[in-house]
Amino acid sequence: MTVSTDDKAILSGVLDRWKAGVDAHRPERVAALFTEDAVFQGLHPYSVGRQGVAEYYDSQPPGMKASYRVLETRRPADGLVLGYLDVEFTFTDRPALAVKLAVLVTREGDDWHIAHYQVSRLEPGEA
Repeated sequence: MTVSTDDKAILSGVLDRWKAGVDAHRPERVAALFTEDAVFQGLHPYSVGRQGVAEYYDSQPPGMKASYRVLETRRPADGLVLGYLDVEFTFTDRPALAVKLAVLVTREGDDWHIAHYQVSRLEPGEA
């Protein structure tokens, strides 16, 4: 496992705010964490841009919560951090959903935003 402390702190800074927006069912707050042209792939058809992110999270059930764990980080270039994570979404009316998440965050001014978000759902027993 390769996780740089600095890169993990950068990812956690963005993903803690993502989690807060998801947990509060605030789709516009979540969408604001993405770049204007972010490629977003949840478990539904992909979208490009903040509007698609907002619509995706608005369609999620109230009470859904997210938790995550950073597994790997890479720094492909200055101003970019790639992360690979375990994410669990919990619900009030159904079993939890465990997924893998790959995110690419990019530096924009003094802050970091998600430029690419890709969820993968693995079958039980797959790692």
